[in-house]
Amino acid sequence: MSDLQDRNPRFTPAAGYHFLTPFYDAGVAITTRERRWRGRLVELMAPAPDDIILDVGSGTGNLALAIARRGGGARYLGIDPDDAATRIARDKTARLSPQPDFRVGFFTAASIAAWPMPTKVTICLVLHQVGLAEKARLLREAWLCLAPGGQLYIADYGEQRSRLMRILFRLTIQQLDGVADTQPNADGCLPALIGEAGFETLCEEPALKTVTGAISIMSARKPMA
Repeated sequence: MSDLQDRNPRFTPAAGYHFLTPFYDAGVAITTRERRWRGRLVELMAPAPDDIILDVGSGTGNLALAIARRGGGARYLGIDPDDAATRIARDKTARLSPQPDFRVGFFTAASIAAWPMPTKVTICLVLHQVGLAEKARLLREAWLCLAPGGQLYIADYGEQRSRLMRILFRLTIQQLDGVADTQPNADGCLPALIGEAGFETLCEEPALKTVTGAISIMSARKPMA
């Protein structure tokens, strides 16, 4: 366990509770149409040989696998405070080349200072699990660590625009992760927070409807200057 994790012992596990971590992959695949949104995310990212991709909240390594399947030779770096999920990620990606680099710890720009500066940062299914102040902090830290002109990619539960999506979100995700942290996402807070963090040229894909609510994919750019 890292020093950062010692100082920040509280976090929401990938599936809401620690005992559910071994079942996370199956649950996400079934309930979020993961192949659709993760495939579209990697397509938008278009990994290239000179890319250094930082995955904030790397979980069980599914994005690392998806990027490897896409090809392109990008270097992948993942950070997550959940040691159990990270062990699963390392096991799942042990045969990949280039080898992903996973670190257990809470994300700050300082915590990854020893890594190369990323050209792209992803945050997947993380922001809905943390409070409003932490959402803003994570986005600011992503801006700080990104190379000038770098891209931010977010895949998460965004604004729940229809009555059906709001009901499904309330009955599933909000039961697992609580209302206080998840409601700002459902109310559409993410675009404003992304802009306040310093990013520009925000783009949002059409939301993907799932049995747990609508998942949005957003991208934005750090200015060159």
